[in-house]
Formats: sequence, C-alpha cells, structure tokens
Amino acid sequence: MFQVLGKEIASMYTRDGVRLDADIYRPDAAGEFPVLLMRQPYGRAIASTVVYAHPTWYAAHGYIVVIQDVRGRGTSGGEFQLFTNEIADGEDTVNWAASLPGSNGLLGMYGFSYQGMTQLYAAIAKPPALKTICPAMIGYDLYTDWAYEGGAFCLQTNLAWAIQLATETARLRGDKQTYQALFAASRNLPLNNPEILQQLAPESFYHDWVAHPQPDAYWQELSPKTHFQNVDLPMLHIGGWFDTYLSGTLHLYKDMAARATTPQHLIVGPWAHLPWGRKVGEVDFGNQAASPIDEIQIRWFDYFLKGIDTGLFDNYPLYLFEMGSNMWQYISIINISNQKIYYLSTTGLASIREDAGTLTQNPQPTEHKDVLVHDPWRPVPSVGGHAAIASGVFERSHIDARADVLTYTSEPLTADLHLLGDVIVEISCTADQPSYDLCAVLSQVHPDGRVLNVTQGYLHCPDGTNNITKKIQLQTTCVCIPQGNALRLSLSAACYPAYAMNSGNGPVLHSDNLLNAQIITLTVTCGGEGSRILLPVR
Repeated sequence: MFQVLGKEIASMYTRDGVRLDADIYRPDAAGEFPVLLMRQPYGRAIASTVVYAHPTWYAAHGYIVVIQDVRGRGTSGGEFQLFTNEIADGEDTVNWAASLPGSNGLLGMYGFSYQGMTQLYAAIAKPPALKTICPAMIGYDLYTDWAYEGGAFCLQTNLAWAIQLATETARLRGDKQTYQALFAASRNLPLNNPEILQQLAPESFYHDWVAHPQPDAYWQELSPKTHFQNVDLPMLHIGGWFDTYLSGTLHLYKDMAARATTPQHLIVGPWAHLPWGRKVGEVDFGNQAASPIDEIQIRWFDYFLKGIDTGLFDNYPLYLFEMGSNMWQYISIINISNQKIYYLSTTGLASIREDAGTLTQNPQPTEHKDVLVHDPWRPVPSVGGHAAIASGVFERSHIDARADVLTYTSEPLTADLHLLGDVIVEISCTADQPSYDLCAVLSQVHPDGRVLNVTQGYLHCPDGTNNITKKIQLQTTCVCIPQGNALRLSLSAACYPAYAMNSGNGPVLHSDNLLNAQIITLTVTCGGEGSRILLPVR
C-alpha cells in the first residue's frame, strides 16, 4: 500500500473546446502507474462513494485515480445533455488521462449507473489506452433495460431521476426558486402531475422518454448496444438481483460473452441499486452479502493494467450470490433448459380467499375463471422488488389480501428449491378495455404466514379485448427457497407508482390521462396448460 498525495484539481479541453474538470489522486511514490477513470454527473467529490471505496483507497493500491465531472455538471463547462456527448468526451478524456504525468499509458474505468454508462460510451470510440472496464448496473438497450419494462414506462425511478438531475441543473444555474420547487418535488414526487418538469425543466430528457413509448430510432441512436458490436474489451460486469437495471447488466454480459475474444466476468449480489450491503429491504442476507467489489476490482485491474496474476481466472466467470442460502457461488453458465412448471388452478375466488387459487404441477382438467377489477382510484401499490422506491424484499401479505390481487399458492415444498435464471409467467386472459397491464410477483410463503417477494415482472398489453396468452418475464433471480415454504404467484393490473398506471387506453403520465382512467375488468382463465409459471431450476 502506498501513501497518497493530496487531491489535485486538473482540467482538460474537449475537441470542441469545452473544459472538463477532474480530481486526481496519486500514490506518493516515484515511477509510473496505471490510471483508473470515473466520469460522472453528480459532482465529482461524491466519486460514487455510496457504493465504492473512496478514490484514495484505489490510489493507495498503486493507481492514479481520475474522477471527472462530465460536460455541464459539477464545475465542468458546456451544456449537459443526457448521454449525448459521452462517446466523444469519453474518448478525449481517456486520451488525456492516459497521458498525465506519472501515467504508464494504461487505463481502466469503473463506476455504476451513469458512471457505468460513460464506460460503455468511451469504449465505443476504442481509444488505444483503454484496456478494460468494470461497468456496474447499466442499461445496454436504454428502452428495454432502463426506461420501459414489458412496454410499460418505469414511472417512479425515471421521474425521481429526472427531478434529481433537473434540481442539480437549477443549482448550477443559481436559480434558487426553481431549485427549491424541484427539491420539494423530489421529496414528494408529483406522480399524477409531473407537469412540474415541463414547467421548470423543459430541457429534461424525461419529456423525450415519455414521447417515445416504442423502441424506435430515438432509442436505437441513444443506446450503447447500437454502437457496440465492434467493441472487444475485458469487462467485469456488476449487478444486483434487485437493481432496477439488472436486465441491462445481463444483456451486455450475455452479448459480450457470446462474441468477445477477451475475458468477461459477471458478479451479481443481493443488492438494490444502492447501497450494496447485507440488508436489502426488510431482509438481512448476512455478513457474506457485504460488497466484495472494491477488492475484486483491484484484482481485476492488477491483472489487466499491471500484469499481475491475482487468481481471478482460477474460478468460473460467474460469481453469484444465492439468496436464501446467503452464499456466493462460482458458476460456469446459467442453464436455461431445466424448468419446473406449476399450473394455475382456482375455484374462481382467487381474489377473495388465499386457499382458492393454487399452484399445482398437474394442470386442472377443466377451465375455471378468476375475475379481477382494477380501480384507478385505488391501484395496487408497488412494494419492493426491483422497480419501486424502496426496492428489495418486503413482507407483502397485506398486498395479497386485496380483492384486486389474484393469488395462487403451492403446497409447502418437500425439499429445498434452487432457482437460477429467468422466471416466466404465461397467463391466458382478456379485459373489457382496449388496453391493460399485468404485474406478476413470485413470493415465498413462510410457515408463519409471512409473504416475501422473490422476483417480479410487468407487461403492458395493448390488445386488451383479445384472449391471447400473455408472457411475462420476471427479473432474473438466484435463490434457494427452503423446504417447508410455499410458492405464491400474485397477479394484479397495476403496480403503482413503480410503473405508470394504465388508463384503459394507455399509460397515465399526467393529470389529463388520470381524468380519463377507466375501471378495468380482467378475466384470467385457469385450467389446462394456458396459465402457468415456469421456474428455472438449478
């Protein structure tokens, strides 16, 4: 370990003349060192310390660490436009940082969320000095991995983030009145009336995102995936089982693992977007759930930037935390071929009685129907999972007791059930409105009656009056459900405010939509093989 010099502030200029400012942390020693770069929009002094060690810790391990404000944020010049300038600015920054005094010319990048995205955009330009990246919790395809899930707008997280960025913009501009109004809104999200963003932050990305509800050319141009096909860098991919953007992390990893010639490793902990710790929601996953990411990243960078064999490649490339057993496991591949199927069965009272809807491994020979009524006045609330604030595992028996939630419960398990992969729910249903939504939650029911969510998924259904089997992909999971617990599938027509509520004709994204929201009656058909849940069994 090295002693670390005091923080240095340095500036560079982009190819179009914009000044970007950075903090630099150096080992107090002679010689040349590799560079670690993080580019972020929240004020560089934060340096993502909500989930990572402070840059001085990395510098003490023999690295020059550069934390930069992206264009238009912190003290950097220019205008901030979400993701728009990060390819060129990323390339310019890598070239500048790699040529700093004391650099050996080799550079790696790290960071999560927006800081993970700046790594992908910089990699697209393929600057020669960039040798490896460690993207955490990112969106590869911004439409499917960040803004929309199953065609439904992820309202709560996107609105909260848009207001956060707009508030910081007002602060940087010295606009006290706008700052105070947006700050107040951030503490009490205007979920039914987000027009405050239109009034106070007309430049916000939020307006473009809601204006493009389909995966059109706008998303293709903005998404890293579109420009990433020639990128081949060693990558350490980092995610969380309850992270909002886990699908993006897995999307990128699977794409790179299938085509890259360089090593691709994946780490997924039991975490939400932040923090990365042992308690996620209401469940404590134990000492093993504490983040190992800083130590693993140092071993990764030591290998690719210093040529030191740190033993990382002595194990399988997937390092996954299995919830329930609460242990980390090395795995070679996620096997998607081994499935256990449960079929939905009902007496027709699954919205009224917990014992009326069941999950059985033998399909019910005759059809029975459950009717669910969604009232926009009192939509089913979001509790935990990956899309809500707060995310994670929560006790949800009070949600399942609602009459606008259908529940289907198995017999207690006779042996531990290990799941790894994508849970798929197929539902045969129809509605009395042109459009409706479906939320599916897989939970485990404990013998004492507690119901704890495992994973969930959401689907926007624009063809409401057609009786078509709907396929809902739930968030990828890795969990051991112990013997004695039962499985439960809960179905609803809303999960609000995690996702924008459906009015019967489309999403409710402002007060006019809410005024026109209709009661939706949904009919689910059980029996035969039409409605079922497919579990990825290890």
